[in-house]
Amino acid sequence: MAVSEKKTKEIYRVNGPVVKARGRGDFAMQSVVLVGEEGLIGEVIRIDGEEATIQVYETTGGLKPGEPVVTTEKPLSVMLGPGIIGNIFDGIQRPLKALEEKSGAFMERGLNISNLDTEKLWHFKPVAKAGDSVGVLSIVGEVRETGSIVNKIMIPESAFSEYSRKTRSKVQGVLEHRGVMGVLKSVAPEGEYTVMDTIAVVEFPDGTESAVRMMQEWPVRKARPVQKRLPVDEPLVTGQRIIDSLFPIARGGTAAVPGSFGTGKTMTQHQLAQWCDADIIIYIGCGERGNEMTEVLEDFPKLNDPRTGRSLMERTVLIANTSNMPVAAREASVYTGITLAEYYRDMGYDVAIMADSTSRWAEALREISGRLEEMPAEEGFPAYLASRLSEFYGRAGRTLSLNGKTGSVSVIGAVSPQGGDFSEPVTQNTKRFVRCFWGLDRSLAYARHYPAIHWLTSYSEYSEDLEKWYAEHLDKEFIERRDRTMLILEKENELMEIAKLVGTDVLPEDQKLALEIARVIRVGFLQQNAFHPVDTYVPLEKQSAMMGLILFLYDKAAELIKQGIPLSAVATTGFFEECIQMKYTVPNDDLSVIKEMKKRFDEELRKMMREYNAHRGVQV
Repeated sequence: MAVSEKKTKEIYRVNGPVVKARGRGDFAMQSVVLVGEEGLIGEVIRIDGEEATIQVYETTGGLKPGEPVVTTEKPLSVMLGPGIIGNIFDGIQRPLKALEEKSGAFMERGLNISNLDTEKLWHFKPVAKAGDSVGVLSIVGEVRETGSIVNKIMIPESAFSEYSRKTRSKVQGVLEHRGVMGVLKSVAPEGEYTVMDTIAVVEFPDGTESAVRMMQEWPVRKARPVQKRLPVDEPLVTGQRIIDSLFPIARGGTAAVPGSFGTGKTMTQHQLAQWCDADIIIYIGCGERGNEMTEVLEDFPKLNDPRTGRSLMERTVLIANTSNMPVAAREASVYTGITLAEYYRDMGYDVAIMADSTSRWAEALREISGRLEEMPAEEGFPAYLASRLSEFYGRAGRTLSLNGKTGSVSVIGAVSPQGGDFSEPVTQNTKRFVRCFWGLDRSLAYARHYPAIHWLTSYSEYSEDLEKWYAEHLDKEFIERRDRTMLILEKENELMEIAKLVGTDVLPEDQKLALEIARVIRVGFLQQNAFHPVDTYVPLEKQSAMMGLILFLYDKAAELIKQGIPLSAVATTGFFEECIQMKYTVPNDDLSVIKEMKKRFDEELRKMMREYNAHRGVQV
């Protein structure tokens, strides 16, 4: 079928993933185009007169000048509806399983395949009825997407846009206000439907109607609108002690996990994906090695969801875009992931995104920028690197949706600085836009100390925001214990500098005690065993109690040392080692064991004090 000249240009230059085309075709910025005879998917990124520059999301080998480029007149968008959860997509939301069925293990180019299964039947259950007043994102029904997630079918903004244009209303005004816009004329009865079937009809005041399907589309580079952004004052509980206690992340917050090769970035994100208290996990494998993504694809379906005991994939979405895939698709993958997250956020879910890694994404920007012959900034990265990072992390947050639901998107991005150099541009620019920084340390990883998050290079700006929540839901002592724990670790660092010069044997007894307690904190509290059934996840109550016992032992031992009892004598009690082992010996649901340990420590140390004073002839 002939294509209108207004929609067509011709290729005249191919430079890797960047294609230039010219002609009289009327192209728009960020519109999706079909490149060449095979119809490769691309996106317009620059327009200069009759010339258009396109980044192609598929391999461009074999493309030649003279081949056509046809615009679809639509922006790069994702399909939103039942069938996302549990699926595995590439960077532009093409389902990898469907691609494999169509082309085998090696993906062919130019495959025209739907992002969602348009033939699968879903059981729709209406929650609204004819005559109800509705607005943008009003919920009309529910679909059990997996055993763990219920997809809430919302009326998309596009259903109201035509009426808004007719009445000369500003679309922005429609999106920012929840004002009633229409009435449900009809709602489909409970039953089986595909995502393409009409399940509701909205009628407007002028008599015009708009059909609503279970599926909607949304451009990936445009943030979905919200009614209001809410304070991030609730913690995203991960069960990892060094994170929850020392460097917490808020629900709807942002965090960076920088570290060199082998320090455990992927391991940390896997642990958070399984144990953090988010409702839905979106894991973006952005430019990672193929073997690492293969491990993710194989392991995630086998993991049990601690919430339900079912497969973790029943509330997980995987976006796989490995390093051997086209770099342009890698650049788009993070936008695809966060748009999917915003969709479920609007239903009232708390979503956590694991982006592994944003450095590979930045490298894709650098490669495309180089082929566009743009002026490079530091280390060859484009000058707009900071703004792109800001756009991505800025879409995180805790929000009140247009339908009144409260949800959140938390973003945890891994950063892979070469050689572990945190001064490189991606790490430094990322620090500008995240409020939580978990710096991984090579020496800790090589010493098998996991998570290898170093307590001196890491920080969290959410600590003060969460203090009220801790006081109301945990205990007021938690904040004091956390602060004292950090002070001891900082004091250890100062003392170790002195010990390197003079040795630990000549240090005063109180300083030796500080070093010993710091060792207990590092080994017994900060180090965590992901393979141990008790230690893999630790509730906040136990974390607080563990810190309390360690600090109690510190205070009691300090009293003995003031009375002249040497640290070596206190160490003979074995209490320091008991504190280290309590992460295994104390059940997560029975903190009375810690209370009993505290009572026994107190009695034994008091007894030691009495015996020592009796030996010196001092009456107590």
